[in-house]
Amino acid sequence: MKKITIIGSGNIGFSLAKGLVKSNKYKAGDITLTRRSLSSLYIEKEQGFDVSDNNIQAIKGRDIIVLCILPQQARKVMEQIAPHLHPGQVFISVVSGLSCADMREVIGTEVEIVRAMPNTAIAIGESMTCISSDKSAGSIMQKVEDIFESVGAVVTIEEELMTSATALCACGIAFFLRGIRAASQGGVEIGFHAADALKMAVQTAKGAADLLLQTKNHPETELDKVTSPKGCTIAGLNEMEHHGFSSAFIKGIKFSAHKAGGLYGNEK
Repeated sequence: MKKITIIGSGNIGFSLAKGLVKSNKYKAGDITLTRRSLSSLYIEKEQGFDVSDNNIQAIKGRDIIVLCILPQQARKVMEQIAPHLHPGQVFISVVSGLSCADMREVIGTEVEIVRAMPNTAIAIGESMTCISSDKSAGSIMQKVEDIFESVGAVVTIEEELMTSATALCACGIAFFLRGIRAASQGGVEIGFHAADALKMAVQTAKGAADLLLQTKNHPETELDKVTSPKGCTIAGLNEMEHHGFSSAFIKGIKFSAHKAGGLYGNEK
């Protein structure tokens, strides 16, 4: 499956396209990007991508169609392209809150339908993408998994967990970015120049993540290695907890999941 159309080439859509090309498994010319205004796709065209402002034309002869637009736009676009879809095509939605049942209601049952939730790290091949479907065959899911594995890690989950995946992975990248920003601001408070503080915060966060990925240890295992009795690390951790660090993080994820679950339904 080498011919892909991405409907809606904003941040996530273009990040997906760039990530696929960066993986060296796809050529820019095999990926069509659509937006309502071609002038918005000038850079993408310069990079070799096929561009279009006509969704109907853009899906013809394509193996895979990726719907990558805002929830409030989804139904209108699906109604527009539904008569022009054909059996054998795979329809992948990265629209928050848009269920497989919602899609089948509009585009029917002839095409394969898969939901995916990547994050913006897809642009550098480091996305955490969750995929699910209501009834697509294992062979189709494997093909979709292969696509997203070329731009990061993939987990196949039950569809009922997709809104949770949105909060933890897609929204989650913003939560971790805010954490890094806060760490760098703390660094400035204790004497470092802003650029140095940010560099140190970013590398420290990367090291922490890589440590868990490579050792497969639980975070508490690694925390125990860096916290000594009456030490400065445990003092800092406890001060953060006294001010609700973990609680605020957990509540933020839960609230995002609640919001994500209603995005499509509230805008139909």
